[in-house]
Amino acid sequence: MANSDTPLKVLVTGATGYIGRRLVERLLTDSTIAIRVLVRNKNKLQAAVTDKVEIVEGDTFDEECLKLALEGVDTAFYLIHSMGSDKDYQDLDRKSADNFRRACIAAGARRIVYLGGLGVKESASKHLMSRIETGEILSEEPDKIQTIWLRAGVIIGSGSASFEIIRNLVQKLPAMITPKWVKTLTQPVGIEDVLSYLAACIRLKEDADQIVDIGAETLSFKDMMRQASEVMGLRRYLIPVPVLSPRLSSYWLILFTPVPVKLAAALVEGLKSETTLQNDNARRLFPEIEPASYRKSVEYAIEELEQNQVVSRWCDSSGNTACDIKDYDNPAGAILRDIREVELNNISPESVFSSVCSLGGDQGWYRYTILWRARGFIDKIFGGFGLNRGRRMNGEVRIGDALDFWKVADVKTNKRLLLYAQMKIPGKAWLEFDIHEDKLIQTAHFLPRGVWGRLYWYSVLPLHYFVFRDLAKKIVLHAKEI
Repeated sequence: MANSDTPLKVLVTGATGYIGRRLVERLLTDSTIAIRVLVRNKNKLQAAVTDKVEIVEGDTFDEECLKLALEGVDTAFYLIHSMGSDKDYQDLDRKSADNFRRACIAAGARRIVYLGGLGVKESASKHLMSRIETGEILSEEPDKIQTIWLRAGVIIGSGSASFEIIRNLVQKLPAMITPKWVKTLTQPVGIEDVLSYLAACIRLKEDADQIVDIGAETLSFKDMMRQASEVMGLRRYLIPVPVLSPRLSSYWLILFTPVPVKLAAALVEGLKSETTLQNDNARRLFPEIEPASYRKSVEYAIEELEQNQVVSRWCDSSGNTACDIKDYDNPAGAILRDIREVELNNISPESVFSSVCSLGGDQGWYRYTILWRARGFIDKIFGGFGLNRGRRMNGEVRIGDALDFWKVADVKTNKRLLLYAQMKIPGKAWLEFDIHEDKLIQTAHFLPRGVWGRLYWYSVLPLHYFVFRDLAKKIVLHAKEI
């Protein structure tokens, strides 16, 4: 271990994900810690962080990359997992965890810290079982490396999948017919408390492996939605019925919340089983941390939303292409394009860029709202993200951010914004805004997949004529008002 005058070297994997982004920000406040991050795409790191951390680009399936990332590391955070969108995600999770443990041992790391999920094998969903297996694999060689395995249930924070589901349901539905699983018990925990536990693991004075269950008071999901509605000043009525199957519940969620169908299905499957603390190790090992109540965590999450200070969201990153844009930041291969040019008439490129960056979310897409909403609804029905995914913050974009059913693939300040389509379409699509001193060039790029892709493109061309022409004009008009 490093001496007292040398900063502890810490590796954070998954540093562009929901937990990872926030953990890096938390650790940066401690001058006695030197941070290294392992990311698939370094461009997704926020600009304020890149010059304060060491960056290794790669993944846990590359042995040489892991060797480089773990060199001289004392504590390694494993914050990587999938939500089951790929058929073989369980095998990939096993291999990833095994590679990581072996690499940590070879590099001489002292400790692995892993954040998994609450639950027991007997009633675990497929996704939770993979999380449990990951923890077991990381802990396989306690004689060679220590593993601190934190286990959390529902995490409440601005941008978390669980909180966004609760918030959207409560805000949109005065009365809800709910499935039986709303009576299932869990112990939610606020994101700030999760970060406190993670950070405290670095200097935990324990040598043996530890499984640490974390959470606040025990509540049912019905209790959680009722308390959330009270915090928001709303009166809501929940009517449990026995006829809503997990599949029907998933479709209910995708219609009224930002999550796509596969994520909704994984979450609903997990909600059928109780996820309560199985040990009191959190209180024993971290007596200085007193978890905030669920109500307080909701209040803090809403405050972050209202102040437009959302650091990360559930869709920032994942183990698949659903939320990653590493391979989608260049539309050069597209063969079909819709190009619109609008003169700026002495409007500054800075104002136009600001106008472009305000698209999506509450701002919307200017005119033809009904067409945008119809496209979003169709996308949701077929398993896509739809429009109600919204955006992380108003006015600010970074690579990897979601803008409704688009993903930010490239940002060049005051010059270019490139969006990659995550709609369910027969091909790949981008929407590019290229800003010059005298004009805005807006281009819809499309790389069709087979005959169906071409038929799709030509069938929507009449709509593109109105929607995209109007969008480019409205962006410039809005820039004039900035």
